Amino acid sequence: MAAKTIVVTGGTSGIGEVAAIRLAEQGARIVLVARDKARADATLAKLKRANPSAAHAVHFADLSAIAEMKRVASEIAAAEPNIDVLINNAGAVFTTRQESVDGLEMTFAVNHMAYFVVTEILLPNLKATPGARIVSTASMAHSSGRIDFDDLQLRKSYSTFRAYGTSKLMNILFTRELARRLEGSGVTANCLHPGGVATRFGSNNSGFLAVVFKVAISIAGISPEKGAQTIIYLASSPAVSAISGKYFYQCKPAQPTAAAQSDADARRLWDVSAKLAGLAP
Repeated sequence: MAAKTIVVTGGTSGIGEVAAIRLAEQGARIVLVARDKARADATLAKLKRANPSAAHAVHFADLSAIAEMKRVASEIAAAEPNIDVLINNAGAVFTTRQESVDGLEMTFAVNHMAYFVVTEILLPNLKATPGARIVSTASMAHSSGRIDFDDLQLRKSYSTFRAYGTSKLMNILFTRELARRLEGSGVTANCLHPGGVATRFGSNNSGFLAVVFKVAISIAGISPEKGAQTIIYLASSPAVSAISGKYFYQCKPAQPTAAAQSDADARRLWDVSAKLAGLAP
């Protein structure tokens, strides 16, 4: 990974931070997309220790807002003519239904639309870089997801677990359609389930479900170090340089649900997302 540029969203804590640091130790230069300055500064300090010779950078944005997604991705595109790896890892879970400034359900906005918009804007830079890769964090939770194209924003019926599971199902469908569109470009796109990881995930919430998340993660969660391994593998291993459109778990291809293998839903989701973002389909 020497001298390679890697853009990471959700890289200031948990598995994203571990992956960024380990890839920096392999020689990569890391470009973070962050929301919190204190956490970003702390991660930058770790990256500088991991690879002092690289000019690591950070860009700040609220990835729940489409305008912010577009702004930060455009800033990165202007600053980084060549991007070797894009790691889409930013994500959140919400115990109550909330809407973004764009009127989108927040889980949908942060967990799906941010992947879609940032990737779309950075695609020319990735295509300009031989052997570029796109790695997106999905989850086994996709098995509880169900896409209702007539109610994508879950206005009729909302549950935390369905909203999160559906967003992770969308991550896999997004990867599937992205890989199809990238055929012949030299850029690969894969996604992964990191495992149930003991991180600050869900810490943006309060109340009973927030306690449930904290207790469940403390009991069953694997370390961020272990959870990051498949991200690192997909970003750096020569073994997957020609593999695209797949879902991985523990550094091996895994079989997602039948719903996650629907080409029709993948294309429809892409078109709907492009329309919501005001981008070309």
